[in-house]
Amino acid sequence: MPGLVRGVARTAAIAGTATAVSNRVSRRQAGRWADQDQQQAAEQAPPPAAYQQAPPPPAAPPPPQVVVMQAPPPAPVEQDMSAKLGQLQQLADLHTQGILSDAEFDQQKQRILSS
Repeated sequence: MPGLVRGVARTAAIAGTATAVSNRVSRRQAGRWADQDQQQAAEQAPPPAAYQQAPPPPAAPPPPQVVVMQAPPPAPVEQDMSAKLGQLQQLADLHTQGILSDAEFDQQKQRILSS
């Protein structure tokens, strides 16, 4: 029992010390932040009214602008088809050279034709 009381007392002392240190750090940090806020407010404060100039009159709003949207030109079908034919020819050459297997050739051919 005396060991238990000693352990509880030690834990309470450590917890109390930690709380006191934490509170002190929090108060110091809050004080620093308050000082910084005061300095920033003093730097950003407007000059006295005697030194201020009258604001300029508001400018007239600009006239509305009209934006004309144009549709993009249609994709040239002939160039697209010739590009596909060129890819298929290269694919066939690779297949005849033995670089591509039958399955790879079929897969790539379907990919080109479906695009």
